[in-house]
Amino acid sequence: MNDHTDPVVTTTRGSVRGLSQGGTTAFLNIPYAAPPRGAGRFAAPQPHEPWDGVRDATARGPNAPQSERSLGSVDMSPYFGTGWSHGEDYLTVNVWTPAHADGDLPVMVFVHGGGFVAGSTRSALYDGSAFARDGVVLVTLNYRLGIGGFLDIPGAPANRGLLDVVAALRWVRDNIAAFGGAPHNVTLFGQSAGATVVGGILATPEAAGLFRRAIVQSGNGLGAFTTEQAARVTGAAARHLGIEPHVDAFARIPDDRLVEAASALAGIDLRTATHHDPLVGLSPFSLVLDTQPADTVVAGLGADVDLLIGTNTEEGNLYLVPVGTYATSTSQDVEAVAVRAHPDPARLVDTYRRARPGAAFGELRSAIMGDALFGAGSRALADAHAGRSGAATFGYEFAWRSHALDGQLGAAHAVELPFVFDLARLPRLRGARALLGPDGPPADLATRMHETWIRFASTGDAGWDPYDPERRTTMRIDTEWTQIDDPHGQERQAWARPDPHVVRSPS
Repeated sequence: MNDHTDPVVTTTRGSVRGLSQGGTTAFLNIPYAAPPRGAGRFAAPQPHEPWDGVRDATARGPNAPQSERSLGSVDMSPYFGTGWSHGEDYLTVNVWTPAHADGDLPVMVFVHGGGFVAGSTRSALYDGSAFARDGVVLVTLNYRLGIGGFLDIPGAPANRGLLDVVAALRWVRDNIAAFGGAPHNVTLFGQSAGATVVGGILATPEAAGLFRRAIVQSGNGLGAFTTEQAARVTGAAARHLGIEPHVDAFARIPDDRLVEAASALAGIDLRTATHHDPLVGLSPFSLVLDTQPADTVVAGLGADVDLLIGTNTEEGNLYLVPVGTYATSTSQDVEAVAVRAHPDPARLVDTYRRARPGAAFGELRSAIMGDALFGAGSRALADAHAGRSGAATFGYEFAWRSHALDGQLGAAHAVELPFVFDLARLPRLRGARALLGPDGPPADLATRMHETWIRFASTGDAGWDPYDPERRTTMRIDTEWTQIDDPHGQERQAWARPDPHVVRSPS
C-alpha cells in the first residue's frame, strides 16, 4: 500500500482507491464475487469479472435485498441499517486498515446479524475504524439474505449465504496481504445470525484453512433447520408467490417480490414429529444441514481453530421489552415458548422457576427464549469444541445492563456490539429508546472488551482460563469482570441432549 492521501491497492480483480482519515484507511464496496443476477441469485457465488482502471472504494455500496426492519420502541437502525440500498453488485467487502500498514497484521472478518433477512455493511455499528486504529485489518461483508440466501430450493445449492461468506474468506486469503494483513492470521467473527453462520462455517470442510480463529457472539450451534423443516418454508414461499417450488420458478421472480414473500413467512410453525423449532418462530430462515454444527464439531471439524464463544445474560429481552410483552407476560406465555422450544416443556419451565425463585413471568419467558435461541446452542458448541479440539476454547457472558426503555432492556441481544467495535460513544446509541440507554456505560468497558477481542484474534488467548467440558469456565463481563465456572448450570441440564451424535434441535 502506498502513502498517498488517496491510497490505491491492487487486488486480484483490479485496483481500488480508498480514503485515509485519522490514521486509518477505509476501502469500501470491493467485490468479492460476481453480482447475483437472474438465475445466478440462486447459484453458488462466482468470481467477479476483472475491471480496468482504478475502482472508487470511498463510498458504501448496495446491500442484499431486504425489507426495512424494526423491533418495537427501541431504535435498532444502527444495527439493521436503513433497509435495502438497491444494486446488483452487492457481494462486497469493506476493509479498514492502518493508514501505513505494511506488515503481517492480524485480520478480523465480521459477519453481521439480522435474522438471516436483514443487515449489511452499511450499518453504523460495523465501522471498523477502531480496529484499524489498534493495528488490525478489519473486514466486513455483505451476503445473500432471505429467500436468495437461505431458502432451501430444489435445484439450487443450499445455504447460499454461507457459501458467500466462504467466498469472501477466499478473497481475504488471496488479497488481504495487499492491505497489510496476514492471510495466515484470520479471525472470523459474527453476531446473531452471523454467529450462527460462523458456527456453520466452523463445521464446513470447504472452509478449512481459511481462518485460524473464530468468535461466536450470540449464535446457535444447534440452530440449523432439518430438510423437512426447510421444505415447509419453501412450500409456503412457493404458495405465496403462486409458483412451483423449484429454482427455475423462483429465478423468474423479481427481488422486490421475493423480499415481500420473505416477510410474509414470519411466524411459520416449524415443529415436526421429531424436531422443535430452533428459532422459536422468530425467523423462517436459518442454515439447512443434515447435522447440527455442534455435532459436526464433535466429530472433529474445526479442531485446529481457536474459539471464543458467548451470549448475553438477557438475550430474550430484545424480543419482548420493546414490543411491550415483557411486563404483560403470563404463565401461559411462558408455557407457550417452552412448548415451541423443548420436548418436555413442563420440566423446562419447572427448572427455570427453581433456578430463578421469585422471577416474574417476563423474566422466565425471556430466559427460556434466550436459551432456546442462543444459550443452549452456544453451550453445545463450546462443549463440542472444548471436548474434541486441540485448539483453545474460551467462554464469555456479557452482563452489562442497558437502561433503555425505562431500565427494562438490560443485557439484551446485540447490546454487546458497540463495545466490541468500540463505538459506545455514538450519539445514536444513547437515549431513552437507544440501544445503550440514557446513562453512559462504564468508561472503560468498551476499551477493555474491544482490546480483549483483538488480543484473542492476535494471540488465541482471551486473557482468562480456557473453557473445558468439566469446569466450563466463563468470563462474566460487566462493570467488573468476573471469572465463574458453569454459569446457569441448572438451565444447562434442562437442555442436555442424551447423544451428541443424534441430530436434534436444542432440546
